[in-house]
Amino acid sequence: MIKKFEANKARLRRHQRIRRHFAGTSSRPRLNIFRSGHHIYAQIIDDSIGQTLVAASSMDESLKNFKPEQSSSAPKASQVNEPAPEPEVVEAAAAAPAKKGKGAKQPRAAAPVVEKKVKKSPVEQLAGIADNRRVALAREVGKIVAQRAKEKGIAQVVFDRGGYAYHGRVAALAEGAREGGLDF
Repeated sequence: MIKKFEANKARLRRHQRIRRHFAGTSSRPRLNIFRSGHHIYAQIIDDSIGQTLVAASSMDESLKNFKPEQSSSAPKASQVNEPAPEPEVVEAAAAAPAKKGKGAKQPRAAAPVVEKKVKKSPVEQLAGIADNRRVALAREVGKIVAQRAKEKGIAQVVFDRGGYAYHGRVAALAEGAREGGLDF
């Protein structure tokens, strides 16, 4: 019998495995994220008393008519059509005359010189998908949850990604919360 892979059960196992290592306290509550197909939810939870202190979601009234800002970070049409520059190839100089016949080795060309990539900041990493409506909405949810936490006097939290990979909407929510002033 073929075993069926169930993504949500796998995510819940990852979440439980992660949760074994930390819990929210009154001094540093837990920022938990739940992501569905259409919406994203964030809660700040004090696990010592089992209470949700702050919550925000993409279904909030303030985000009902949300339209993402068109940023200038998206590549322009002229930039998309330009070919990438070719890396320089250093040719090997034949110092000794090449041998003729069986077993003669030919000189090799040197490896192409490639520059190392510069590490991007988290905001720069999200620039490629920042115009996506759901990603922009997740970032706004992060800002709202941070604003509500500041009003309650919460400055530091423990980030609980809920078993989801830290990219896309989850990373956007985290960056929005950091922009709003939460420290984690």
